[in-house]
Amino acid sequence: MTFFTRSFATLSALLVSALLLAGCATQDPAAKAAGEIFDPYENTNRAVHRFNLGLDRVAFRPASKGYVAIVPDPMVTSFSHFAENLSMPGQAVNALLQGNLKESGIALARFAINTIVGVGGLGDPASAFDIPPVDTNFGETLHVWGVGEGAYVELPVYGPSTTRDAVGIAVDFFTNPISFAEHNPADNIGVYAEIVRRLGDRGRYSDTVDSILYESADSYAQARLIYLQNRRFELGESSEITEIDPFELDTEGF
Repeated sequence: MTFFTRSFATLSALLVSALLLAGCATQDPAAKAAGEIFDPYENTNRAVHRFNLGLDRVAFRPASKGYVAIVPDPMVTSFSHFAENLSMPGQAVNALLQGNLKESGIALARFAINTIVGVGGLGDPASAFDIPPVDTNFGETLHVWGVGEGAYVELPVYGPSTTRDAVGIAVDFFTNPISFAEHNPADNIGVYAEIVRRLGDRGRYSDTVDSILYESADSYAQARLIYLQNRRFELGESSEITEIDPFELDTEGF
């Protein structure tokens, strides 16, 4: 089976699954416009959140702090560039599915320049050439296609998401052309690169992340609020969330 045949078959199956799954839980548009959070699975989500919190405390947090303490900062940045570069072909596909030919071309240009001139993506000469960054995914593709945000969900290990974005994560993983390359330097290299990138981000922003996870009056509600606000802003949605910020409760002495 050729690369294109495998890619098309996999993409077709995942697209059908994505559209079915993303429509399983939907929020009343009026409720969303009023700023209400749609979290019908809150009990399960909180259980997953407790698991993620424990995993972060005993493994990811100390590992990330050790990583940024031992590895020089320029190398941490280079590894982040490498992970981002591996995602460019998949982002080009998503931009194309969104009907944005220009952004798709930019993603491919960044991938080509950073791979060739940037030593496999460890550098970012594309930015030096004023080629703008690209940041899209299949969750945004579903948004462009009119699929609703769906319910809020917290995924094991991965963290905050929505049903739409959770489907997008799975589709992005399986449809990135890098995954089908017959001469990958290592199996699942994209997964390893993403783990290293996340270690770097967790270590670099440790104080901020710690304040959310360990100092908030309700770390689950705080992470949910931050994720939904940021995600809606990224997608250009204007609806504001009316839920009370747990930090405000904490500072008011409740």
